[in-house]
Amino acid sequence: MVKIFKNDSGRLKIIKEKPFNLEKDMQKLIENNIEEIFNLQLIRGTTKGGEFELKGLRIDSLCFDPDSKSFVIIEFKKDRNFSVIDQGFTYLSLLLNNKADFILEFGASKKDEIEWSQSRVIFIAPSFTEYQKQSINFRDLPFELWEITSLENNNISLDQIKSSASSESINKIMPINSEITEIQKEIKVYQESDHLAKPSEKIKELYEELKTQLLNMGPKVEISPQKKYIAFKAQTNFVDLELQKDAIKCHLNMKKGNLDDPKKIARDVSNIGHYGNGEYEVIINSSDEIPYFLSLIKQSHNKNS
Repeated sequence: MVKIFKNDSGRLKIIKEKPFNLEKDMQKLIENNIEEIFNLQLIRGTTKGGEFELKGLRIDSLCFDPDSKSFVIIEFKKDRNFSVIDQGFTYLSLLLNNKADFILEFGASKKDEIEWSQSRVIFIAPSFTEYQKQSINFRDLPFELWEITSLENNNISLDQIKSSASSESINKIMPINSEITEIQKEIKVYQESDHLAKPSEKIKELYEELKTQLLNMGPKVEISPQKKYIAFKAQTNFVDLELQKDAIKCHLNMKKGNLDDPKKIARDVSNIGHYGNGEYEVIINSSDEIPYFLSLIKQSHNKNS
């Protein structure tokens, strides 16, 4: 159990929980702050056009992730009597079997931007059972659990339930059916190992050295492997690494004109199609380049923390 205190002139005063009255209160709060919390764009929800209904199913909040270029479904729960696995696969099946409806909702002109393989479902609730928490401990489940707590003085706590670093597949414990098989053919949860098959041994070592430095930038830095690159996040992505055979292509999440780069090693890609976020690209292939490159990354880290 996490206890949250207020520091009142050196005296700690516990901040008590003040539960949400309704599930809709929780939903409206998250939707109104969806970009700040998750860096997502709200497409449909209770605060924008009403909840999205299709084929007899209702989606609380339909969102789009501009980083992974994918749809994100958010479901809010006040009670704890539901199956994460069953509901998660039901929503993904609805999404993948009705792509045209989702494209129409998002905007037909944006259909080429969508990366279906990165679709995921987020569940938000005041608490989850131990069974629900354990149910996401598999490498191939695109589900996230977030516990939300409403506290005194309008304070809110959000805590993601992290899955274990398990390499097991959900297929090990769950009977395979046609619906799950079709979903798994299209949706993939990427791991670091997926990106380490292509580079040479030299680049693998360079990546490990750089990764150590990036993780030391702050306690909240996380690694988030995507389809085309490995993202390093604070509040949002601050650098995306694309591992190539003989080099690492790096994209700094900075707008053109905002990077202090005396050596002029960063390339302006603001008008060039590229994977990763931001408008600056740097290519490194030697450990000697890391110290200066870190001075550039720190600027992006500070901006995106």
